[in-house]
Parts: sequence; C-alpha cells; structure tokens
Amino acid sequence: MSLDRLREIMRRLRDPVSGCEWDTAQTFDTIAPYTIEEAYEVADAIARQDMESLADELGDLQLQVVFHARMAEEAGLFTLEDILNRISDKMERRHPHIFGDAAHGGHRLWEIIKAEERAASPDKSALAGVALALPALERAAKLQRRAARTGFDWPDVSGPRAKVDEELAELDAETEHHRKLEELGDLLFAVVNLARHLNVEPETALREANRKFEQRFRAIEREPGFEDLSLDEKEALWVRAKETQADSIA
Repeated sequence: MSLDRLREIMRRLRDPVSGCEWDTAQTFDTIAPYTIEEAYEVADAIARQDMESLADELGDLQLQVVFHARMAEEAGLFTLEDILNRISDKMERRHPHIFGDAAHGGHRLWEIIKAEERAASPDKSALAGVALALPALERAAKLQRRAARTGFDWPDVSGPRAKVDEELAELDAETEHHRKLEELGDLLFAVVNLARHLNVEPETALREANRKFEQRFRAIEREPGFEDLSLDEKEALWVRAKETQADSIA
C-alpha cells in the first residue's frame, strides 16, 4: 500500500545510523512549523483551484502526519495505527445517526457530542481545546464562537459594529506604543466579532484583500519609472488599477 511505502521511507530517513542527517535531527517542535505551512499550501491550492497542486500538497501534508507518527513511535508514545484508530473512533462516535442507532444527526448532534467530550476533560471551560497555534484571526473567531454558545454574545450586528468604533476611538486616544499595541489588538478582535455576526470568515476576507492588493500593486509597479513617481501619481495609478480590476470582475 502507498501508506506503508511512505512509512518505510520515513523509517529509513529517521534511521539513526544510515538515515538522513536532517530528518534524524528533527523533533516535534521543529517539524510543527512545517506542518502548519503545508496545511496553508493545501488551502492555497484550493483557493487557486489548482487540483494538480492540491494532489501534491495533500501528499506533503500526509508526510507531516507520518513524520510525527514516526517520531512518536520511536519515543514509545503512539503509532500511526493509533492515530488512524483514534480519528476513526472519533468520527464514528460523533456520527451515531450514521454508525449507531441515533434517529437524527447533523451538525447540532455533532456539537452536542463534542460538548460532552469537553465536559469529560479536566478543563471544563467552554474555551477548552482552542489551539494556541491557530492563526490569530482564526483563533479569535473560534474563541468568540465558543463564548457565544454560552449566551455571551451580542443579540445583533449593531453591538459589534459599535464596538469597532469604540475600539478605534480608544486607539486614536493612545500615545504610548505598548498601549497602542493593546488597543490595536482589541480593535482587531472587535473586527473579527463583527465579521462573525456578518457570517463572514475573517481569514477568508483578509486573504481576499491580500489577493486584491497584490494584484493591483503588481500592476502599478510595472509602470515605467514607478519608484520615482510622486505619491499622488502612484495613487492615480492605484485608482486606475482598481477600476480595471472591478471591470474585469464585472
């Protein structure tokens, strides 16, 4: 099987005598950033609708799982079989309407079962299990969703919209750098909350803004003598690029 082949490749790469010097030197901590990076490259391939790249990137992501599993097996912690069995058990447990005798299912049942699992853990907080390594925007949204399930939430969009104005005013009033840092964080958190109430994923929205900025800037920097133009001239090019981009979408 292909998975067995990949496991054997990783076993040989990690061999302390005949393996690869780089691979044998790695730890969970050093590999974790690569795992996160590969997940983003999967998302990037999907966003570009590049299915050929997606197949490659999913393979790279699978390698990360095998890499972590091999290190764990060497340390006597768990094996790849343990990983696969745990996720299989979890999927069956959270879909009793498919694999059990529950009459009804869906996302609500999934959330109920997840809540029961959290209740059985030592950390009883509604915020338990929200990973610290998540991107800050995504983690903010997840923390807010968790808190909202307890009833700690604005009743409508007007609340978070007013909070954005409040936080922006507090940022404008600050003069010290460390306080500006804090207030800017509060402002970003409030914007994420507004996005949630608008049913917009903030990470997706910012990715789209990044894409538009990159496309427009690449267009204007190709203009002859761009670096020597005045700010007003560059701004005029920007407006033109923005209008051209809008026309192409339309």
